[in-house]
Amino acid sequence: QVQLVESGGGLVQPGGSLRLSCAASGRTFSSAAMGWFRQAPGEEREFVAGISAGGTATAYADFVKGRFTISRDNTRDTVDLQMSSLKPFDTAVYYCAACSRAWYPSLGAFDTWGQGTQVTVSS
Repeated sequence: QVQLVESGGGLVQPGGSLRLSCAASGRTFSSAAMGWFRQAPGEEREFVAGISAGGTATAYADFVKGRFTISRDNTRDTVDLQMSSLKPFDTAVYYCAACSRAWYPSLGAFDTWGQGTQVTVSS
């Protein structure tokens, strides 16, 4: 279990890019699978991307494949989400999440959450 703080959200034009970062505290970060989720107003929270503890395995929701990249730096206890070709549909609060396992067996295994950071894609 770790504590997470997201940063990097903001207002961006359609087609633009943003890089979100999640800083983790705790001594178990390197053994924790990590993920990014998002939630738009009035919508359910949805999975965006996941990465294994060692950073060698990743998974993406279909709606972000080819546009978003998840990465982590275990030497700095951070996980990033590089977002490009952003669309108004991407507007949401983005959350990072942690799992105590090296790879999450299901989305329900993410049990530690950050406070979220707002991403708004608009002209």
